[in-house]
Amino acid sequence: MSDVAGHGITVTELAAMDQPIAACSETTAAFVGRALRGPLNNPVLVESEAEFKRRFGAEMPGSALSPAVRQFFQHGGRRLYIVRVANQARAAMLCVPAGGSALVLRAVDPGSSERIRAAVDFDGIDPADEAAFNLTLQRLDPATGLIVDQEIHASVSYREEDVTFVGEALEDSSIAALESPYPTHRPDATTHPDSRYALAWVDAAEQGNDGMALSDYDLVGSETRSTGIFALDDVPHFDLLYLPSSSLGGDCGPAAVLAADRYCRRRGAMLIMDPLSSWSDARTAVDSVRKLGYASPNILAYFPRLRAPGRRSVAPVAAGGAIAGLLCKVDRQGGPWHTLDEDRFGLARTLRPATRLDDDETRLLTRAGINALLTGAAGRTRIEGETTLDRGSELKRIFVSLPVRRTCLKIVNSVSLATRWAVFERPDAKMTRQLRAQIRAFLYGLAELGALEDDRFVVECDAGHADRDESGITITLVFRPTGSPMSVSFTIHQLASGSRVSSTAFAPVAEHCA
Repeated sequence: MSDVAGHGITVTELAAMDQPIAACSETTAAFVGRALRGPLNNPVLVESEAEFKRRFGAEMPGSALSPAVRQFFQHGGRRLYIVRVANQARAAMLCVPAGGSALVLRAVDPGSSERIRAAVDFDGIDPADEAAFNLTLQRLDPATGLIVDQEIHASVSYREEDVTFVGEALEDSSIAALESPYPTHRPDATTHPDSRYALAWVDAAEQGNDGMALSDYDLVGSETRSTGIFALDDVPHFDLLYLPSSSLGGDCGPAAVLAADRYCRRRGAMLIMDPLSSWSDARTAVDSVRKLGYASPNILAYFPRLRAPGRRSVAPVAAGGAIAGLLCKVDRQGGPWHTLDEDRFGLARTLRPATRLDDDETRLLTRAGINALLTGAAGRTRIEGETTLDRGSELKRIFVSLPVRRTCLKIVNSVSLATRWAVFERPDAKMTRQLRAQIRAFLYGLAELGALEDDRFVVECDAGHADRDESGITITLVFRPTGSPMSVSFTIHQLASGSRVSSTAFAPVAEHCA
């Protein structure tokens, strides 16, 4: 599948019908937050902290996104989608002289550190053509002044009626867009005053700004406009979602948490939720969660926040980025069914719990669905509890166990993505046999790896009508994840328009169907 999402277009490559389903694919996270520069509401895949800095800039004062990204890669994460959001940020504007008018360009990416420039020349242009010109755009690193991106738009026209109109040429630009009013004349060549062969660059006439602090509504965004968390609709799949607050010691509000949880349920992902800055002890944390009404098998909550040794005067920081990285590391080295409670999966030694918890407080948190951060024997902070925030919201609370819930999501998401091919094949007995064999091979492989309690699973495929209005494939899975007291059942509806998943907490008929 494509790892690139941009300009509202996502290219998805379907797996072939005979392609095995990978039992151990790399876990992918997604962070939504405030950055110095970069595209707005457009998921960008980064695979290192250095790559993040090249595209989104250095650490933004007050924003928790950059520290969270650093935590993620330091603790074992490898694949991370970044969605930059802003509150009324403005982009820089350039004005290239054009015979008494101006070619007005606006940076595509808003922000105070988005430094772009433009130049015009007539190299290779027919002298008789009074409308054509060459436009060069560059994006510069604000710290070093080095060129990080460049576009050359050759033989474009200032006339709106021409097929080479510069406005249309810039529609696919990642640097600048044309703004009205359009020029009434061809832009003047930006040659250096000392040499007509050297370019002189036009810099910003109006600098951009970073806007105001984010609100919950900026993080949530709009589904119809694909902004905020809904920008991730352009991403074929992700496993973990985290919303760093817009300030280092700030909070993500309940509106954002509830909307993100609902979105994660639809996408089959886990939401990592930071403790509120007002949570001073375990009892306060438990009471606050109950008062806010948070209860979901797709939320991983923890307490307390972290503090760097020797920095008591600095407010405790969130650990969501570090936990996301650890989960990726666990999945890569063993699988989501493995425990986090091991020395090799501890947090960096420079990060310590801001609040010391005793055994009673740890049990109180765990019963409420909140994981406890404790200092281990080796001096490294570890995660105790491995629970989801499923406080009775699912029948029998099967998904209160974080490894069980994440194993189920892993299986369902893997099958859903790998079996899309079936929708576009002839719905006959041969196709359903191939589909069933593909899924069973995947589940047998997981059973051998220890993800399932046994290999007494059920796979049923129906090539009838999966929906009243749209024909498709229905896949029913019944299996028992490691650590689960009973089997679980999921139904995947594969339609030409996409996949839908429904589930029950347990499958009482599994014993008779195995």
